[in-house]
Amino acid sequence: MATMTIRIPVSKHDRLRRLAESQGVSLNKLVEEWASMALAQFDAETRFQARAARGSTKRGLALLDKLDRAARNAPAKSKPASPARPVKPTRGGADLR
Repeated sequence: MATMTIRIPVSKHDRLRRLAESQGVSLNKLVEEWASMALAQFDAETRFQARAARGSTKRGLALLDKLDRAARNAPAKSKPASPARPVKPTRGGADLR
């Protein structure tokens, strides 16, 4: 295991420590989890870019067209119940039903 030292303002360190406490983990574990998420995102983006570079734009667009046609022709699924009437936004942002 490696050690990494970072310099951050004391106020930020205190806030991060409180965040870790609120989640029931150590500050070290919190940063380790963030690093894992960042690396997973980076790896996914890198794989996607590599696949896109090997692919064909024309074939990709044809596949998307095929999926659109299939979605339009698929039987409708039951939708969740919706409100009796739509909520319209007001100037103050309140729901005035």
